[in-house]
Amino acid sequence: MHFAMDLHDSLDQQEYRRVEPPRLTPTQMKVLCCVHSGLLNKQIAYELGMAEATVKVHMTALMRKLNVRNRTQAAIAARNLGWLRPALSRAAD
Repeated sequence: MHFAMDLHDSLDQQEYRRVEPPRLTPTQMKVLCCVHSGLLNKQIAYELGMAEATVKVHMTALMRKLNVRNRTQAAIAARNLGWLRPALSRAAD
C-alpha cells in the first residue's frame, strides 16, 4: 500500500509540474518557419541570406533544443507548442 501511495503522489507531482518550452533564437525561429513551409536547407539559406552550412548549424541546435531527431518532428513540435500555425488546406485542389 505504501508503494501505491508513493506512486500516486509521484504521478500527481508530475501532472502539475509545468515544463518550460525551449527558447530558440530569432534566427532559429526563422529557420524553423522555413522548415515548416517545406523548404530545403539550400532554399532556407537563400531565403535568409546565409550559407547552407549555417542553416545546418541552426537546424542541429534547434533539433537538440526541441529534443527531436529530424526536421519533420521539429515542425510538428513547433506547431504543438503553438509557435507555428497549421498549414492551410488547399480547397482549390
